[in-house]
Amino acid sequence: MTLKETRKNCKLTQEEAAKVVGTSLRTYVTYEKDESKADHLKLTRMIEILNEYAAKDTSILKDKVLLITGGTGSFGHAVVDRFLNTDIKEIRILSRDEKKQDDMRKAYNNEKLKFYIGDVRNLSSIIDAFKGVDYVFSAAALKQVPSCEFFPMEAVRTNVIGSDNVITACVQNHVKKAIFLSTDKAAYPINAMGISKALMEKNVIARSRQLLKDDTVLCLTRYGNVMASRGSVIPLFLQQIHDGKPITITNPEMTRFMMTLDDAVDLVLYAFEHGEQGDLFVQKAPAATIETLAKAVINLTKSKTGISYIGTRHGEKLYETLVTQEEMLRAEDMGNFFRVAADNRNLNYDKYFTKGNKKLNLGESYTSHNTGRLDVAGMEKLLKKLELFGGPVRQHE
Repeated sequence: MTLKETRKNCKLTQEEAAKVVGTSLRTYVTYEKDESKADHLKLTRMIEILNEYAAKDTSILKDKVLLITGGTGSFGHAVVDRFLNTDIKEIRILSRDEKKQDDMRKAYNNEKLKFYIGDVRNLSSIIDAFKGVDYVFSAAALKQVPSCEFFPMEAVRTNVIGSDNVITACVQNHVKKAIFLSTDKAAYPINAMGISKALMEKNVIARSRQLLKDDTVLCLTRYGNVMASRGSVIPLFLQQIHDGKPITITNPEMTRFMMTLDDAVDLVLYAFEHGEQGDLFVQKAPAATIETLAKAVINLTKSKTGISYIGTRHGEKLYETLVTQEEMLRAEDMGNFFRVAADNRNLNYDKYFTKGNKKLNLGESYTSHNTGRLDVAGMEKLLKKLELFGGPVRQHE
């Protein structure tokens, strides 16, 4: 059976098949187009991986109960869109906003979707929602950089204490695995939001060290700018265009990783399938300058609006880092993803004071400045995947 026939047997698109075999879409398409020119060993391995994929039960949430904290947000909607009409048993949405829950309940009108009012800051208000849950995606967070700068303790209460409460609720209710969503701003953090997320990551790893063999498996995902998610810059650009105002950007050379909501879900699912205790997963993603993004939005909307340069705001970086130099020392390249195992070195510090590690030779961080860079045309192509620019329609918040 050819590579193309194998892929079709798996009911996968070329892009999905490339992710399964762990190669770039360009390479995959080349192999499928002309197998006679392909590396025989690599081609054989691709076919083997796809056959293994077809042989296993690909519905990883079949007959399972999934709970999403902060589930009325953009990520929660993307997960519900992906799994509600599969053979999943139940999806629980845990959040503190009854209005958003009511809107979501009416929009989906599906008995598999259950809603729980609770605040992750208050353990007693959420712990009952975890009874009978198999898996948890923890997305509840304060994510706005400016608001966290002015109210840093609020970020601590939600992002640090709140996520710790989620861990406790998972362990006490024997949840199988919990994935905690983090951000590139947690790597070398300079703002309150990033610092609170960095501390969340540290606490997840610390708690994972204390758990027993059959306790909840705790994993992390760290991702970049999720395009068109609530509070992101693209909806702001579109609103400014609608109001007839110029698009405001800070530093035109500022770069950011660009991911779709579907990419964010793929990353969490990859961690869900492959993660072991304390693992951090990062998806390789393209980046673009903010000016490139603004120009692409203007082109796609056929707007005549201009661009206004307003200067860097509180807590903003010139570029973001997804994997630090220190983490790259123990990072495993998984094709489209990096897996960073927890740093489980002995905490007997005297050992390091006397001996140290002479072989520590730091490489290069994985940043939005050194990853693949999109030009305006490439940015337009990526934006077209979004509902805002004619992509697949999903339920709205």
